Amino acid sequence: MSQPIIRSRLTKLPRNIWAVTATSFLTDVSSEMVFNLLPLFLANVLGAKTAVIGLIEGLAESTASLLKIISGRLSDKWHTRKNPTILGYTISTLAKPLLYFATTQWGVLLIRFADRVGKGIRTAPRDALIADSITPEQRGLAYGLHRAGDTAGAMLGILFALGIVWSTQAGNLTLQHTTFQRVVLWSIIPALLAVIILAIAAQDIPQSTHLQKQKQTTLSWKQLDNSFRRFLIIITLFTLGNSADAFLILRAQERGLTVLGVLGMLATFNLVYALLSGPLGSLSDRVGRRQLIIGGWLVYAALYLGFALAQTAWQIWVLYGLYGIYYGAVEGTAKAFVADLVKPEQRGTAFGLYNAAVGTAVLPANLIAGILWQGIGSWSGFGPHTPFLFGATLALTALFLFQFWLPKQKLEEPA
Repeated sequence: MSQPIIRSRLTKLPRNIWAVTATSFLTDVSSEMVFNLLPLFLANVLGAKTAVIGLIEGLAESTASLLKIISGRLSDKWHTRKNPTILGYTISTLAKPLLYFATTQWGVLLIRFADRVGKGIRTAPRDALIADSITPEQRGLAYGLHRAGDTAGAMLGILFALGIVWSTQAGNLTLQHTTFQRVVLWSIIPALLAVIILAIAAQDIPQSTHLQKQKQTTLSWKQLDNSFRRFLIIITLFTLGNSADAFLILRAQERGLTVLGVLGMLATFNLVYALLSGPLGSLSDRVGRRQLIIGGWLVYAALYLGFALAQTAWQIWVLYGLYGIYYGAVEGTAKAFVADLVKPEQRGTAFGLYNAAVGTAVLPANLIAGILWQGIGSWSGFGPHTPFLFGATLALTALFLFQFWLPKQKLEEPA
């Protein structure tokens, strides 16, 4: 699709899409400044082992993910997407600065959990708000733009963190406590701006009385489309092999990257991700979501095999940059695919279930990755390469099921 056509389609997107995108942009500036350094803070400053890091990442994500079902369902029942979205962003904004005072692994776990509670509350209503605001023919573009804004914020946040690290400890392999605290303080500003913009600019989409009555009676699991239920099973299987990116960061450091090198690698990844999210999301509107998801999972499997076999730091850097192709192809497209599979009155519930399925699988995924890397008790594990071989295998298995077990689906009509 030519650039003028894409620009024309972008100008026709409603205000809510831009408001949510701006909020995600600023939130990720804040979050990525801090959370990309968190595994290094845990390992270098607090002395945490990989199994503990996996537990912290997995437990916070999985437990908070249960809230995504509740918040999504309530946003359907109460006919509001905006209010729970604002509440979720506010909770995360208040929790993050507490990392400045963290001195133990379990303190980090509690703060990380509080931040993920905020994410659990906001994610399903926010995704449903995007779906409510757009026609089926522009879903891919809308979710792709949202992911592009999210990722551009992540890249900017990483660059800010890189600048702070450079000014305080350039060339050091390990992260220092005072450097991490300085990053946390600077992260507060964009987080506050994100909540303000969402509160002022976003608005709920009015719906008919008939549709509101439907929402009170169409929230059970059995009434959701069979294709959607199968997709949840497949995405859960895929996620069991998709451990937190914290393990990729630790793999990069294990292969010899300094803290500055890790941040540069992450900036490269987010640049690729941001540049591709919009065009690939728009492409999914034309060629179909299935093709993009299948292609993205193939890329993922190949890259995880590469992470397992990589011998040098520069190889990890290149692979992580290419990792942005997978994210650009799949992250926004998968959410548009969820909107395709369910009725408009079920979107909040469906997004809650989708995000909860992914988030709940993260806990065992991270525990498995940590144990495969390091072992547990007297068992030493298989080594740093093993989690990535495991992830590649499950990705190919999920891809096979997606292609041959999940029936094709037509787009739902707009609300």
